[in-house]
Amino acid sequence: MPECDIRCEPRHDLTPNEIDQIEDHLYQHTAERLGRRDAQGLGFVAHHRGELAGAVAGFTWGGIYDLKQVWVREDLRGQGLGSALMRSAMAEARLRGCAYVFLATQDFQAPDFYRRLGFELVAEVPDKPLGHTEFVFRRSLAD
Repeated sequence: MPECDIRCEPRHDLTPNEIDQIEDHLYQHTAERLGRRDAQGLGFVAHHRGELAGAVAGFTWGGIYDLKQVWVREDLRGQGLGSALMRSAMAEARLRGCAYVFLATQDFQAPDFYRRLGFELVAEVPDKPLGHTEFVFRRSLAD
């Protein structure tokens, strides 16, 4: 590397704004290479008695819905709220022209929940985190 005024230093406290800036730079790079600029956030939230009860969040881009977060408050699990949030998100992704939903989850989270919703396992990553397995799932959005 040629000598210049650039130096690397540890910085473990990036702000959400700084992380968003990095994501924006990565998106611009990818969009230029692929000619697609259709990324859009996609999320649904549920409230119970004025408090957040559950949510799904991710983004659509390039014909897929990349689902990043799924959460239901523990005392409300098993009552259909997670399924309702997932169905709402998948319906919106379908309206946006997405062909698939992708998500990752760990063995101690909810892999059976996703299987019941029609997701198929496409990859297993052992020791992520150590001693556990990460599962990558995909679901077709074809009618």
